[in-house]
Amino acid sequence: MGGMVTFLSGGTGTPKLLDGAAASFSPDETTVIANTGDDVELGGLFVCPDIDTLLFQGGGILDRERWWGIKNDTTGTHTALHDLGDAMGIDDEPVYLSEERQTAGRELANWRRFSGAAEFMEIGDRDRAVHITRTSLLDQGKTLSEVTAQLAAGFGIEIDILPMSDDPVASLLHTPDGLMHFQEFWVGRDGEPAVDSVEFRGSSDAEPAPGVLEALEDDVVIGPSNPVTSIGPMLSVPGIRDALWATNVVVVSPFIGSEAFSGPAAKLMQAVGAEPGSGGLETAFPFADAFVVDEADDTEFEKPTVETDIRIDERSDAARVTEAVERALAEVR
Repeated sequence: MGGMVTFLSGGTGTPKLLDGAAASFSPDETTVIANTGDDVELGGLFVCPDIDTLLFQGGGILDRERWWGIKNDTTGTHTALHDLGDAMGIDDEPVYLSEERQTAGRELANWRRFSGAAEFMEIGDRDRAVHITRTSLLDQGKTLSEVTAQLAAGFGIEIDILPMSDDPVASLLHTPDGLMHFQEFWVGRDGEPAVDSVEFRGSSDAEPAPGVLEALEDDVVIGPSNPVTSIGPMLSVPGIRDALWATNVVVVSPFIGSEAFSGPAAKLMQAVGAEPGSGGLETAFPFADAFVVDEADDTEFEKPTVETDIRIDERSDAARVTEAVERALAEVR
């Protein structure tokens, strides 16, 4: 049991798995690297959905019904924005700012700027306080890594939470309806548009955040997150994929066969030319050394495979899957 371990986290899948990690890994042995491709600037505030899920989870305030936002949060400001928008004839469709505006402000928000009028993403009032604090500290000259560390300390979190990069990397989807940031596709349009291709704009010029490459020298667990838009942005940052080839990597499937637990994972796997389902994981993660899959999944891998019930609804489920991860790591160490 135990040993240094680094989790790659995006969306809700890996955070759910982390509920069980404490039973196997102590906080000082655990690092979590968070996807930042989903980040957006909304009405001038910098929002980091995947980092915030980890902060709220670690701080014990996460809304576990939705797995985003703060439990029992109020939405007074959000409601007022919509009331004002209605009075002014402004609807709540996502408004992606013009091309010239996309690179006209703070660099970290490049290619992911949205209007906040009648905001299309629901942000709670206490949640908004985090975004105001983050944006203000960024504007004081701190990096996203530094701000994330300060916020984690403020929430009393003992594990290390690292953004994948302090540079802008935007997850953009090319669709028949035009270019969309992932949040417009998923939140604003309910994941309905067809997807022709996926772009991680800015990644070729980005660098891993401080501490990321060092953390990837430890055993790595890729939780049951969307391989394309939750984990893919990390893999697009130079140096991260190479680091994963050089260490032990266990992948927990986010599928049972071709069925995704949640989100648009199957559609996006198709868009990047991978088989939609567990069978595409070796394409998405060719550096993986072992897989954890559902006991009802008949996908066959060439690498060591541990089977369990991988559905996570309760902390006890997370502990069961984490134990399977431990068994998979034992086979490749």
